[in-house]
Parts: sequence; structure tokens; C-alpha cells
Amino acid sequence: MNSGKKRGRRRSSSILYQEPQESIEHISDQLAAPNLNAGWVNAKGAWFIHVVLIITLKILFDIMPGMSQETSWTLTNICYMFGSYLMFHYVRGVPFDFNAGAYDNLNMWEQIDNGDQYTPAKKFLLSVPILLFLLSTHYTHYDLTYFIVNFLAVLGVVIPKLPFSHRLRVSLFSDPPDDD
Repeated sequence: MNSGKKRGRRRSSSILYQEPQESIEHISDQLAAPNLNAGWVNAKGAWFIHVVLIITLKILFDIMPGMSQETSWTLTNICYMFGSYLMFHYVRGVPFDFNAGAYDNLNMWEQIDNGDQYTPAKKFLLSVPILLFLLSTHYTHYDLTYFIVNFLAVLGVVIPKLPFSHRLRVSLFSDPPDDD
């Protein structure tokens, strides 16, 4: 084989893979400056924005003509869950270039409170989807179809927040690491 040729990227045969631990260099880079990307979660008013988003989504779907309350609650639930998953679990790294790539392997959930589980911020962010699910289930009058849709949405957001999912990636939606 020609050693000058670049090898193609090999895909892992597994759908799930564990993100490896940070190197000493990455850890020292993370400790060098505060993580402003995840630090806002503990700021005053940051928790309130989730309530505002849910109320805004609910009002938006309520003013649409011909939409039932059941559909409105389900769409509110799905939109919030999708946005929450995208923001906290799908996107990795920091959107701004003030940490020099120190957090490129971590999603925002893993960056919040330095990865510690069950802090007040993480408890709140875990309880909001569950409470929204309970509300949407109640206001859809426990209809089986709406229940299944709402339940799948809440599972998609709650499971990545649990400790066993820490640094666990689904390669269906993102590229797995190289197998060298």
C-alpha cells in the first residue's frame, strides 16, 4: 500500500459509543478560564426563560386557527423537548472562541457545573421536561395517541440527562471518533 495516501475515515460498527476522557491538556485548558457557555445556567433569571419559552410556545399554538387544545399541548411539548435536546445534548463545544477548544468534546449538559450530577441547576433542567410532560398528558385527557407521542418526546430528553448517559454518544446523529 502506498503510505503517502490518506486513509479514509473508518466508522464504528456500534451506534452508541463512549466519548473518551479529556487529556491532561484539555483539563488544564478547562481549568484556566471560567466556562461562560455553561455558567449562564446558574445566573439570575436563567431558569425563568424556560417557563417563558413554554408559555410563548403554548400561546403561539393556541392562536393558530383550528388547533385543538390537545394538539396545542402536544406541539408545545414536542417543540420544547426538541429545542432542549438540541441545545443541551446535541451541540458540542462552545459557540464562541474564548476557550480555545477546551470543551469541544462536551455537550452543554456535560459542561454545566463541571459535569457534576444532581446540582440545583441540573435538577431544575431535569424537572422541567417531566412537568411539561405531566401537564401535556393531563390536558390531552390521557388520550393514548397523545400520551405515546408526549412520552417518547420526554424520554428523548430525560435519558440523556441521566448519569449513565454521561459522555455517551449516538453515532446515528453524529460522527463517531476515529478507530485508530
